[in-house]
Amino acid sequence: MSDRVTELALLKENIRSGPDAEATARQHSKGKLTVRERLEVLLDPDSFVEVEAFRRHRATDFGMQHRRPHTDGVVAGWGRVHGRRVMVFAHDFRMFGGALGEAHAAKIHKVMDLAEAAGVPLISLNDGAGARIQEGVTALAGYGGIFQRNVRMSGVIPQISVMLGPCAGGAAYSPVLTDFVFMVNGIAQMFITGPDVVKAVTGEEISADCLGGARVHGTVSGVAGFVYPDEVSCLEDVRFLLSMLPSNNQELPPSVAAADPTDRSNDCLLDLVPSEPSIPYDMSAVIEEIVDDGEFFEFHAGWAGNLICGLARFDGEVTGIVANQPRHLAGVLDIKASEKGARFIQLCDAFNIPLVSLVDVPGFLPGTDQEHGGIIRHGAKLLYAYCAATVPRIQLILRKAYGGAYIVMDSRSIGADLSFAWPTNEIAVMGAEGAANVIFRREIAAAADPAAQRARRVEEYRNILMHPYYAAERGLVDDIIDPRETRATLIRALALLRAKHAAGPQRKHGNPPM
Repeated sequence: MSDRVTELALLKENIRSGPDAEATARQHSKGKLTVRERLEVLLDPDSFVEVEAFRRHRATDFGMQHRRPHTDGVVAGWGRVHGRRVMVFAHDFRMFGGALGEAHAAKIHKVMDLAEAAGVPLISLNDGAGARIQEGVTALAGYGGIFQRNVRMSGVIPQISVMLGPCAGGAAYSPVLTDFVFMVNGIAQMFITGPDVVKAVTGEEISADCLGGARVHGTVSGVAGFVYPDEVSCLEDVRFLLSMLPSNNQELPPSVAAADPTDRSNDCLLDLVPSEPSIPYDMSAVIEEIVDDGEFFEFHAGWAGNLICGLARFDGEVTGIVANQPRHLAGVLDIKASEKGARFIQLCDAFNIPLVSLVDVPGFLPGTDQEHGGIIRHGAKLLYAYCAATVPRIQLILRKAYGGAYIVMDSRSIGADLSFAWPTNEIAVMGAEGAANVIFRREIAAAADPAAQRARRVEEYRNILMHPYYAAERGLVDDIIDPRETRATLIRALALLRAKHAAGPQRKHGNPPM
């Protein structure tokens, strides 16, 4: 028995050390950690438990019978992050370039099924070149099993994909089916077809990074929610994100004891936000002022900057924030912002995270590009997401809220539980200038002094329909608050709604806009 135990220990040590030293050196030369180095950064010390380390493929074609390393190029198991269990699988690029074959896929299926059964988050560290060509259709079927599980677990457990290498085809499709996509700049790429195929089919020459690198997906396509300069900072933020998420959809997000006083006055907001609705300011600064300790974890910071989405805490309780950003495109809603907001709202609703919407929006972005690009259906995605959300929902109107954008940004009329406004709020179908030009067009044109007549009518419209108390008088705003009391007001409201339960209609699922 002792001989067998010694043999087992040696074999396990060989498996942990991985392929030869040259393969490890090549990985490091690319600025990449090895698979087990990544797990050491991601997981709590000495918490990783590996499964199916002895798994080997059974392929025999193209000389594969002579290359049968243990693990088959993917390390899988469970561990802890901040003391809470997570399931994880991580590609080992040193074996077959991380490509997926039948045995490789079976290990991933195993871990995914365990994550679902245990009700714990699933993390994938992706550094694989797609389907293993030598195994043909069985490799493709392996990806099909992953996709099916991604969808089945969507909204049930958090799924986090970390992109740490070149991922093509199926290796790119699975991550976009998950809840979060992290990418490391310079080493990670995602594309359906790589540069060689693009050149062969279209004649276009393009590098892998320009085609599907982290900067592209973080600022142009919106595929990546988070982009980092190195693996360590990326994996540390994965740990931070997990500290704000429940393990599954049957739990509430973890709360912590808050040191930041709940009644802390927000005096700086009086100077931070101009009363004139056309003057820009940084909504991020408003968010940092009102949340616990100024700590805000923003999603898609480099994409659709006119809408801010992210997680923060109020009195230790995790809350999702959706906010217009007047510093970017005046905070208008457009196609990208609508998609960004809709996805984030659905995520929060799936995992029992309350929503606070900070509103300062002039409307939807006009123009042929937006109309031909489908702003109607894309804007409807944001509207649908808000209307469908059953978590606590609080709206705060800081300044302007015009037209359909006012409705879409979680107004009382589409189901917000509470709506507050600052005394600088202006809620109307459109701005006073535009409204006066429509209503009094003929009168202004016929006046001896059109400019003076327009100014009088603009002021009249503003005084009658756009004064700060108009919506509150009609019950569409619950209270007009002193900006300095914003944090305290939101904390009281969130505490009231924490136990909210809203049962939806009985149906298989809705049919949201495409």
